[in-house]
Amino acid sequence: MDNKKLLGKRIKQIRKSKGYTQETLSELIGIETSSLSGIESGRFFPSLHVLDKMSNVLDIRLVEFFNFDSVDIPPNLDYAIDELLKLLDEKNKIVIYKIIKSAFAV
Repeated sequence: MDNKKLLGKRIKQIRKSKGYTQETLSELIGIETSSLSGIESGRFFPSLHVLDKMSNVLDIRLVEFFNFDSVDIPPNLDYAIDELLKLLDEKNKIVIYKIIKSAFAV
């Protein structure tokens, strides 16, 4: 299963465990229900901003979205991370910082 589908499946699992419908969660985070459906079905990735909003509404740490068994790690991971960081604006860098910080929080 690819990472988009794994992430979507995990978001759906968390949403349901918290008792939210797609309609309710999408309204609370300010996106269209069809967009949330696309995220949960693995058709596309959510933005970091949307993930941050979801984590606040669902009252979970950002890292929980990525708590799935299989992750494909590219052989050029360091290069990919460096290139990604060059593309991010300050707002998204802050969200990534929150993800990393929560991943190592005890």
